[in-house]
Amino acid sequence: MSDLFDLIVIGGGPGGYVAALRASQLGMNVALVESTHMGGVCLNWGCIPTKALLRSAEVYHTLGHLQEYGLSASQPSFDLASIVKRSRGVADRMGKGVAHLLKKAKVKTFDGRGRLAGRAGEAHKVSITKDGKETGQIRAPHVILATGARGRQFPGLETDGKLIWGAREAMTPDTLPRRLLVIGSGAIGIEFASFYRDLGCEVTVAEVADRILMTEDAEISAQAHKAFEKRGMTIHTGAKVGPLKKGANEVSTTIETAKGKVDLTVDRVICAVGIVGNVEDLGLEGTKVQVDRSHIKTDEFCRTGEPGIYAIGDVAAPPWLAHKASHEGVICVEKISGRSPEPLHIRNIPGCIYARPQVASVGLSEEKAKAEGYKVRVGRFPFLANGKAVAMGEPEGMTKTVFDAETGELLGAHMIGSEVTEMIQGYVIARTGELTDAELMETVFPHPTISETMHEAVLAAYEGALHI
Repeated sequence: MSDLFDLIVIGGGPGGYVAALRASQLGMNVALVESTHMGGVCLNWGCIPTKALLRSAEVYHTLGHLQEYGLSASQPSFDLASIVKRSRGVADRMGKGVAHLLKKAKVKTFDGRGRLAGRAGEAHKVSITKDGKETGQIRAPHVILATGARGRQFPGLETDGKLIWGAREAMTPDTLPRRLLVIGSGAIGIEFASFYRDLGCEVTVAEVADRILMTEDAEISAQAHKAFEKRGMTIHTGAKVGPLKKGANEVSTTIETAKGKVDLTVDRVICAVGIVGNVEDLGLEGTKVQVDRSHIKTDEFCRTGEPGIYAIGDVAAPPWLAHKASHEGVICVEKISGRSPEPLHIRNIPGCIYARPQVASVGLSEEKAKAEGYKVRVGRFPFLANGKAVAMGEPEGMTKTVFDAETGELLGAHMIGSEVTEMIQGYVIARTGELTDAELMETVFPHPTISETMHEAVLAAYEGALHI
């Protein structure tokens, strides 16, 4: 087979493999270079396996509250090894599915690390190495860098795989820690905190910012804080975590906040304090590709400063989300093919947190909208007033909408409660389709559903919610 392709994709995560599949659909001859697992971190060690873990924990929690539904079962229990095995099985199944899709699409896959290796005429050369040895070179006029990111390491908080865990260790525990400290309260940290708390661990969360879930609307963040504390978590905000002192099978530290210092000893620590782009050993030296704080700079169509070189997903700009990476892959490939795709609108990308309760959002928060000079109309509707939520035994939650008072534009929507990660897409469609307040008020929502809170939250911003 010729070593010349129309497109080479380096990285087989949700950005890279989707880009390769779309390019194949558009008639390109595509090569995909992946060093570890098809599906990348998301499918193998992130999005998918963590949701399997969270589902097991959610079911176990429900079993402990069966009497609330008029049911009974004797002594619910769980087997940690089986929970982990199920999670790994789900990831393996989905990974094989991605490999099948690529094969079906006739994408040529290469096992190894891809690295830019100069040019050969109009084509970029990519060197492929395995176990430190070069296994070949391929060429293409277009190369997409989709190498993803990894967990950030801070001095004194480095993961060691035993006492101080990163995401991988947190997903595959041999034993359940009785006491757990989670450093960082973003999506990853809070999801792990939720999982371990549902299985009975004593969970402490330490966040350096003045509130948890800093990317979310402040009102939603505050409600989440209360909900997690109600579940028995201990949460410290504005917190500085002192040096981690390792013992034989425990870790001691001091957490300092405005309220004072707290001495803490736990069995395990999970560090979830941000990510770093995988830009090392990509052959960027000698190119016009620019890197800013470990992430590759691109334009609205994922083009870097070097003609023919593109970057998508977590190795590029935020938000660092799998669905953003996939959409970038499609936009990038369609632009390469000569089509006229719409640039990615960052504010139309939903954010989802799969803890219990779930949190989901799109667009501007109330505080950001006001900071940008908008005069806003805000609507809120509690799950407690929704029949389906009460019938499900899930009355805790809220839907919040933020509108431009002058134009009726939906500036943002924010939700907390059961299954809100499944519902936020309704607001995403509204923003993408540029629907106004009037059109949303005229939309008919099915009854009984929790999605009715979405309609009521729109009404609440204007003429008033009907059911509260």
